[in-house]
Amino acid sequence: MSVAKKNIKKYFLEQALTQVKVDEYLAYKFHSVGYSKVELQKTPMGTRVIIYAERSGAIIGRRGQTIKQITKVLEEWFGIPNPQVTVVKVEEPELDARVMAFRLANALQRGFHFRRAAYTTLRRIMGAGAIGAQVKVSGKLRGERARFEKYIAGKVYKSGNQVVRLTDRAIAHVLLKVGVEGVEVIISKKSEEERPDDEVRIKSPEEVNEIVQKIREEMQQTQPEAPTLEETVEQSGGETQ
Repeated sequence: MSVAKKNIKKYFLEQALTQVKVDEYLAYKFHSVGYSKVELQKTPMGTRVIIYAERSGAIIGRRGQTIKQITKVLEEWFGIPNPQVTVVKVEEPELDARVMAFRLANALQRGFHFRRAAYTTLRRIMGAGAIGAQVKVSGKLRGERARFEKYIAGKVYKSGNQVVRLTDRAIAHVLLKVGVEGVEVIISKKSEEERPDDEVRIKSPEEVNEIVQKIREEMQQTQPEAPTLEETVEQSGGETQ
């Protein structure tokens, strides 16, 4: 392997590692305000940092003070040149697995019973239009021994291409008096562009009539017109009786 290829490989590894570190820092600092993810984009003027969160105003801060602190940390701690921070509000937080995982972890930290908090999270996800959802809570739930409980609603994809296209998964941890508890949220969702391969939908009569009409028009365009009697006689060179 040449030196240039090694340098390119090292560069991309360093960029990926930096993004992971920034994501962990922002998740630790803003998990209570619905932090979702961060994107780092290189520009000629520096680095564009896009933060996605449910409560974007809490990350911006009063008069932009929090944004200024984040910019300083990104530049000094993580070595990001000239970071330009932008905060984007998550439009559908109930369909974002990380936002819901942090919500569930915060509910457990406030003292809610794990089963009640899990079912509440599940209902909100399904109420937002998800195909299915799974909530898993693990730790010392009741007693000295650690265990887990899993709650499922709808259809949750665990394998195949639909996991990549339609499934969102997130994990969060919370420190309680009995020890550390972990939560896992998996959401199967669909959009106008991405639909499940196993989805079956019966077309309406209007849609069926439209398809039939389209087929008839195509058949009329492709079928040659029947020759008239005079044309048939001319082609055969005979006379009609």
